[in-house]
Amino acid sequence: MPTPTPDTTADALHVANRLRPVLLRLSRQLRRETHAAGLTGGQASLLATIHGHPGAGVNALAAAEGMTAASISGHIDRLEAAGLVARERSGEGDRRRVGLRVTRSGVRALEDVRRRRTAWLATRLDTLDPDELRRIDAALDALSRVAEVQP
Repeated sequence: MPTPTPDTTADALHVANRLRPVLLRLSRQLRRETHAAGLTGGQASLLATIHGHPGAGVNALAAAEGMTAASISGHIDRLEAAGLVARERSGEGDRRRVGLRVTRSGVRALEDVRRRRTAWLATRLDTLDPDELRRIDAALDALSRVAEVQP
């Protein structure tokens, strides 16, 4: 069976082989924008998860991130030392329970990362002709389904 070309019906393997290096390059550049904002990609991801789940504990965060609680605790310690995350005791029920929240500085850092990433990407997309931009826009729903975490 011949290898599909752009002129024939694409199969999943062909598209995957073309898409993978493009996504890796995009990811690498977006990580650079994160670093320019003073965070690592992991820190930005962790901040975003905490921001989306305020009050979550270390164990819940570890499960969400697919890491051990001990590993997450070290990351949280560094984010807390940087003033980006705060630990708060539960005001109700079990006072031993400690929840996490993103501080105002942490929210500003997240906003800066998002702004930098979006600006970088918008600048690149602005170089495309309108038809190319429409085709990328049309593919976003399908790409979002591909990126969904499968159980």
